[in-house]
Amino acid sequence: MKRYQVGMIKDVSTKYFYIRDLETMDIVELPTKYLTHMTRANRSPNTIRRSAFAICYYLEYMNEKRMELDDVYQMDYETQYEHFSEYLRWLKLGKHKENTKKLPDNGTCNAYLKDVFRFYLFLELQSEQSGQLAVLSYNQMTIPNSVGVKRTLRFKAFKGYLKEEERKVRAAEKCEIVTLLEACTNCRDQVLILLTSELGFRIGEILGIDYTKDIDYENREIRVDFRDDNENDARAKNAEERRGRISRDTFDFLLYYLSEYWDILQKQNYLFINIKGETTGKPMKVDSVYDMFERMEKKTGIKITPHMLRRYYANARWEADWPLEMISQALGHKHLDTTIRYLNVLDDKLKAASQEFYSRYSSLYGIQDLLDTRR
Repeated sequence: MKRYQVGMIKDVSTKYFYIRDLETMDIVELPTKYLTHMTRANRSPNTIRRSAFAICYYLEYMNEKRMELDDVYQMDYETQYEHFSEYLRWLKLGKHKENTKKLPDNGTCNAYLKDVFRFYLFLELQSEQSGQLAVLSYNQMTIPNSVGVKRTLRFKAFKGYLKEEERKVRAAEKCEIVTLLEACTNCRDQVLILLTSELGFRIGEILGIDYTKDIDYENREIRVDFRDDNENDARAKNAEERRGRISRDTFDFLLYYLSEYWDILQKQNYLFINIKGETTGKPMKVDSVYDMFERMEKKTGIKITPHMLRRYYANARWEADWPLEMISQALGHKHLDTTIRYLNVLDDKLKAASQEFYSRYSSLYGIQDLLDTRR
């Protein structure tokens, strides 16, 4: 039986996570203090929840080793390195869960360890007696941005992370989207699929749409607005506002959906709501969206996720010759390399562009003249 358990209490619209010791039934003070700090720092509830479970797993690992958190600081570099490397192996074997049918991938294990490191960093800031972890090297580099404002970047490194598997998430195809739309039994699901495909928004951003504030009905534009108090926990990933325009056909279908379910929608402001059962009229949650896609998979044999629709958006715009920077901005990416990973046609397009460039500028470096002098 596991010793530690993650819990959550809700104060109005704010969720507070904690970790309980099931032997003593006490709240574990330091991890819970850290999770409360994350809540007050306005981190996403989903991020805090993941951190809570990561720390809970680590406490189970420490309990098996009969160790306390402070014991790690007494280790030398090599022992500390082996300690955290063994924790990764422990996670990889699924020992953190009672059900080991599905083992975590390397990326998930690494993410859990990174959450543990952030917790240790919090402890170091809270108490000077803790010292610093030897396996984490902290380096600072100050660089100016495009307008000359200096920014300090802090790096922390651990050399023992597991090699992460390449994510093989493909983009949805247009014919698959059409098949899904035809298989839907209500226009709400059809509108959700259409908007995700045409806007490229994350599913949390889609579910957070307020139809009274976020839709510009005159210009057919929908915006992403960062809110941390959504009833369905839908939340944008960052606070930068973005806008996207939808086609006239999709806009007309959106208006049809609003009129079809107006008797329910008018009682609240969320665009996507539950339309059946005891929760009718309540804002739709992420789990309900994935349940809908699973039903569609059983019905059509086509596996599609909201993220695959997002990748479809990126690839369709790239094929339409949108600049890479514009696609990245539309997706809300902070780094271009993230956008590049979405584009499964990038390599072929770059090869074709390179071939065309060098065919037009074959004498760019005067290589033929160099060869003539060698002969």
